[in-house]
Amino acid sequence: MFKTLVNWLALIGLAFFISACTKQAEVISLSGNTMGTTYHIKVVPNDRMPDVQLLQAEIDLALENVNDQMSTYRPNSELSKFNQMTRHDKVEVSADTAKVIAEGLALYKTTDGALDITLGPLVNLWGFGPDKRPTQIPSQQAIDAAMDRTGIEAIEVDGNRISKQNPDIYVDLSSIAKGFGVDKIAALLDKYQPTGYLVEIGGEISLRGTKADGTLWRIAIEQPGDAGGAIQQVISPKNMAMATSGDYRNYYEEDGKRFSHLIDPRTGYPIHHRLASVTVLHQESMIADGYATAMMVLGTQASLELAKREHLAIMLIEKQDDGFKVFYSEAFKPFVTQ
Repeated sequence: MFKTLVNWLALIGLAFFISACTKQAEVISLSGNTMGTTYHIKVVPNDRMPDVQLLQAEIDLALENVNDQMSTYRPNSELSKFNQMTRHDKVEVSADTAKVIAEGLALYKTTDGALDITLGPLVNLWGFGPDKRPTQIPSQQAIDAAMDRTGIEAIEVDGNRISKQNPDIYVDLSSIAKGFGVDKIAALLDKYQPTGYLVEIGGEISLRGTKADGTLWRIAIEQPGDAGGAIQQVISPKNMAMATSGDYRNYYEEDGKRFSHLIDPRTGYPIHHRLASVTVLHQESMIADGYATAMMVLGTQASLELAKREHLAIMLIEKQDDGFKVFYSEAFKPFVTQ
């Protein structure tokens, strides 16, 4: 699932320097590749922090472990082995994999079916998976057949044991796994109690503490648009995680019609409404990640109603004939900077 990268270069106030006169850098900057995307981490250290090379190795190992658990591109990952099962049987997985699948099931219920971790067959059918763009728009018969291979009710989680009643069910955790990766790295850093940090994986973010100068982190939310770069809003999330989802870059056009990569699991069709971008703040990046995806499916009004019901901090950017209109939930307003 494509996630709008809250432009790393547009993150406001991330100007740090390393002084040759001090024994320890004012900030540790780490980056790398993971989960088919990139990660960037800024840490304001203290004397509990390990050597930079050791910290980098610890982070890379933790992310590699998540890939070994939940990647659908690794045939021997825990999730791939589960997807390859052809009979109704239970398989033992790690606590992490069981937790993320269980959260996917919970979010399905909370979002009235807008987030479905079994959506893979429909994503592939519409040309946004490994099979790429179809040569023609899928027929209703093909859509119905793909929907027969989806269904959250076929999955069961019992402790660390998972099973599926339908052998054709294929679980894809991409809508929440990057957020879970952010949470894992945030927890890893928390044990060293740094002054502050910013963790970002593929646009999903977690923040703690302050920058080196003692001020709060400030994040620029991008204005929807194919070119990118324009700032719609600056926020100060404090000790929160943030996820942003949008439909304005990953799409194709056929016969004058625009087809988004975001598929509504309830209908089997790409979304078709004016909501262009969703930003969600939450204590957990995984949950923010899931809600952001679900709300892009739900649309503006249903997302605002969900945010009110679940006390969620969200910001919506809706396409208008003459530009964009921004909507905030009440819980989001305290984070908006002036």
